[in-house]
Amino acid sequence: MKKILVIEDERPMVEAVKFSLEKEGFAVDMALDGKTGLEFFHTAHPDLILLDLMLPGMDGLEVCRLIRRESAVPIIMLTAKDSDVDKIVGLEMGADDYVTKPFNVRELVARVRAVLRRSAGGEDEYAANVLERGNIAIDMERHEVRVDERVIEIPPMEFRLLELFLKNPGKALAREYLIAKAWGGDFYGQTKTLDVHIRRLREKVETDPANPAHIKTVRGVGYRFDSP
Repeated sequence: MKKILVIEDERPMVEAVKFSLEKEGFAVDMALDGKTGLEFFHTAHPDLILLDLMLPGMDGLEVCRLIRRESAVPIIMLTAKDSDVDKIVGLEMGADDYVTKPFNVRELVARVRAVLRRSAGGEDEYAANVLERGNIAIDMERHEVRVDERVIEIPPMEFRLLELFLKNPGKALAREYLIAKAWGGDFYGQTKTLDVHIRRLREKVETDPANPAHIKTVRGVGYRFDSP
């Protein structure tokens, strides 16, 4: 049974989300503030976290940042703010997806399932064992990335994007292709969401992210992975 941790300060909303998730077969822990949420993260070891952006005391961005320092657990950010800036900041802090309030609980459950499916590599296309290009290697079974033989913590979406690049070295991959293959029919965002994930991925695998040797921008098209 997959475990979901909901960190949200609006109790009626938490109760509604908890009820719907448990009805779908998930085990759910709930925390009403960021500090308690971090404690649950360390003790309950959830498979996915639903994290509110606006929390008393420690806000959701700080909670996300601290979790990302030690774990690649999937995080879906819940936010009442609908601005692109808030979404991008959340993604840059390490969130895998975001849902803007007010949301349909059924849609939220669908997004939870989609993110869990992606994090587990639930498609046959991602069933190979190890891919290696230059100094970068990924092990699909272990969900592990190594750069210069050093293990790198990497969230599910960045893992899928890196896998696509390593499977298509030297090819210019269109933004639409990357979105379709990495998110499938579960993509609700904008192309700049892809750009944020690419930026985060470069920070993990490139020696100089500002001048990437591997993940190159192809203007007017998308991105290309080179293996110098």
